[in-house]
Amino acid sequence: MKLKKILSRFQKLHPKEIDLSLDRIKKLCNKLGNPQDKIKSISVVGTNGKNSTIQACFAILKDANIKCNLYTSPHIKKINERFIFNNEQLQDDELAEIFEIVEKKNEDNPITFFEILTACYFYKAAQFPENINLIEAGLFHRFDATNILKENMASIITSISKDHLDWLPENEKTIKKIVFEKTSSLLDSNIIVAKQNNRNTLDYIKQTISQNKSKKIFFNDDFSYSDIKNNSFYFKDKFGKLKLPKPNVLGQFQLENISTAIATLRLLNLNVNDQNIVNGIQKIDNLARLQEIKSGKLKNLVKKNLFLISGDHNEDGARVLNEYLKSLKCKKHIIIGMMSNKEHEKYISHFKNISSITTIDIPNQSNAISGKKLKEKFKNKVNVKFKENIEQAIKSVPLNDGDLLLITGSLYLCSEVLNLN
Repeated sequence: MKLKKILSRFQKLHPKEIDLSLDRIKKLCNKLGNPQDKIKSISVVGTNGKNSTIQACFAILKDANIKCNLYTSPHIKKINERFIFNNEQLQDDELAEIFEIVEKKNEDNPITFFEILTACYFYKAAQFPENINLIEAGLFHRFDATNILKENMASIITSISKDHLDWLPENEKTIKKIVFEKTSSLLDSNIIVAKQNNRNTLDYIKQTISQNKSKKIFFNDDFSYSDIKNNSFYFKDKFGKLKLPKPNVLGQFQLENISTAIATLRLLNLNVNDQNIVNGIQKIDNLARLQEIKSGKLKNLVKKNLFLISGDHNEDGARVLNEYLKSLKCKKHIIIGMMSNKEHEKYISHFKNISSITTIDIPNQSNAISGKKLKEKFKNKVNVKFKENIEQAIKSVPLNDGDLLLITGSLYLCSEVLNLN
């Protein structure tokens, strides 16, 4: 209850959810003694795969007995997920204590919710100067609250695609502009560029970081992986070739994220050995990213059928998700809820040969599109219906033995599924 009250106060400090500027976070962190200058960090920017790449790095580093702090967003079930220190999620009372200290230093000055949370993270992270911080950039990066570090160990650029277009001027809603916002202010250290979904995006990245003095390594040019065969795949970089077991996360696209994580850790020479990599990629905790639900209240409604949730919410996320679905020899049923600011028609266009689609409202999200409006936007798809809530939607799906049920379209929706389950 105490934690909820503090968070409620945080949300009232600024009239906007997002206000792209670094001034407020810099002022607050200066009052806190600039804790961001006292940490070792790996920054992760991009559109898709940021959290998955961080979780792969984390799993490998943990196996190597290397202590980490993690800052990610958004959270799925509870805000504590954003605050991991010494490899452990903070408990409510510990988090409340940090929040109160930072709140007092802020002195009720205007600051966005994400900015003050970021200041809280930096404040606590400075207490563990030897830990490696895995820090996920938020909306973009150039004016993101995480972009006040003076130095870091590396910057990872994951797959970049169109998303959050409502935050860009009408004439700048382009992939080139998004690449600029995400990569133009990267620090001079090491830059690891993951597989991109097309050549133009990669070319824009190369152009934007061309004057950056970092050591740069690129997927395909400097590291690569093979597809899974016989429950194993190969990773290759300048340090050699690794035969690796199938990871514990689903989807071909996860090999891209895992390979980027491996390339980063090998480049940084962090005393991570081959066995740490083998062990780590089989213990990745990737909540709501193509996650299988194996038990619980909602799983009981799905019975013995495969039940997946995935928070993919943009066109590129839909593309890679559908690539995974195409690999499954079964009937697929999808329940979808989305936020209002997404490109709904482009998102659904990637799903092929789907037996049924059910749109729903996302509970507790005022910025979500209603399920009824979403159904109208999907009118070119056959077998689309609307149900008001998650349980009704699941019960309405005509599941037969061996079918798949997927709930997707938003991390907020996945959060509701996990909490209900």
